[in-house]
Amino acid sequence: METMSVGIAIDHPAGSIARARDRARSFLDGLMPALASEAADTVVLVVSELVTNALRHGGGICVLDLAARPGGMVAVHDPSPHAPRMRTPGLDGGTGGFGWPMVRRGTGEPSRGRGAGAGA
Repeated sequence: METMSVGIAIDHPAGSIARARDRARSFLDGLMPALASEAADTVVLVVSELVTNALRHGGGICVLDLAARPGGMVAVHDPSPHAPRMRTPGLDGGTGGFGWPMVRRGTGEPSRGRGAGAGA
């Protein structure tokens, strides 16, 4: 697989999640050889969940980094010093709790880097 990468700064919450999904889909569509459709859908779902989490819990801004290499890479950085954590999903109050389990199912075991602004 060809190595490519793209960094996308997201600082306008309105429409940011849809924009991140669109950018991820465009990035994946440009890969040669092409990613299988189901794998591409999983990457887009993971991007959506990570960006949502970063915007919701990381101060309303984030950077999405995508890289195509063996094993793949999706990284979302926000200014929060706190790493994502598992919590009980809110089934009656719309409080969330579903995103991180979806990311874990879609990626196996995601890594959580630490560093300047590496909260998500």
